[in-house]
Amino acid sequence: MSVTRIQPQPFFADKNRAFWNLQSLGWAGAFLLRGSSTIANGQSFSSLIPVLISTVTGYSVTLLIAVAFRYLLKQRPIVTWGVSILTVVLAAALVAFIDAWVFSTQNRSGDTAGVQLFLGAFYLSVTLIGAWSALYYAINFYLTVEEQADQLTRLETQASSAQLAMLRYQLNPHFLFNTLNSISTLVLLKQTDRANAMLSRLSSFLRYTLINEPTAQVTIAQEVETLKLYLEIEKMRFEERLRPAFVIDPAVSHARLPSLLLQPLVENAIKYAVTPKEEGADITVTAQPAGDNVRIIVSDTGPGLNDGAIKPHIPMSEGTGVGLPNIRDRLIQAFGERQRFETRSTPGGFSVIIEIPLNMDERSKVAA
Repeated sequence: MSVTRIQPQPFFADKNRAFWNLQSLGWAGAFLLRGSSTIANGQSFSSLIPVLISTVTGYSVTLLIAVAFRYLLKQRPIVTWGVSILTVVLAAALVAFIDAWVFSTQNRSGDTAGVQLFLGAFYLSVTLIGAWSALYYAINFYLTVEEQADQLTRLETQASSAQLAMLRYQLNPHFLFNTLNSISTLVLLKQTDRANAMLSRLSSFLRYTLINEPTAQVTIAQEVETLKLYLEIEKMRFEERLRPAFVIDPAVSHARLPSLLLQPLVENAIKYAVTPKEEGADITVTAQPAGDNVRIIVSDTGPGLNDGAIKPHIPMSEGTGVGLPNIRDRLIQAFGERQRFETRSTPGGFSVIIEIPLNMDERSKVAA
């Protein structure tokens, strides 16, 4: 039997409901405070009647003030503050007049002057309504700041997603140009069977790229399957000169990474290792645990770079193509400082080393 988990909602998720809750609780608290003070001073329970009437009056008047304040919030600051202060004074005077009238009606034998009653009630009313108004504007200011912060966060997320999408879309034109050029060549040579086979594999690869969002993350196993689709197309161009291999540790096969992250690395290896050498080259994709990270290595047995040096976190040189800086930018967008990108070159080959957090696919966790 599944149990539905109740997710707590923020207090101000429904602003209208939050206002009525605060309004009711605030004035109820004011009534209890003034009522308990009245009883503690030895007065009779009938003395609570003026307190109750004063509370109801304040409750009603502040509802009218709230309507005025909603309008004033949209005005210029000098208008907002000037009219707000005037509104508070007039509202306090109205409440004080009603309080003084109720008190004098209930205590006809009293000798307290009407002006003195009004001034005493006015002091209390202006304090309560002034505090209510200050709290009203403070809450609205807080909600405005929160809304702007949420909007900024959404805009930053949208900008990051747009940049990721742009980086992902940069990958397709290079691959498509080479593939379509090869298909055109096969058609000119009247090798229709091979041309049809390449078109079919290209269709499968493009279907995958269309199904997955540019900002989506996939498992390493899914990424490897996509690479195999890509390499099937390239194998038709290079045949035995292209010798791919995959060494994927089962412990990280369900680790997540940005989709099509490794394809441009393999594409670069084909371009700079397989193409220049008559005998071709081996391309190996390795994935293994590295503490709390997963380490992915794409290496080849091509000529490498001439200097053979280790070059971590450097701008790519002209000989390494546009794919590598693209991958580095995507890693920064996806993982920030929690990633590592390194290139190594020896006379016997070139390799790219990537380390990213070991975030496992949720379905694999459930299955485990």
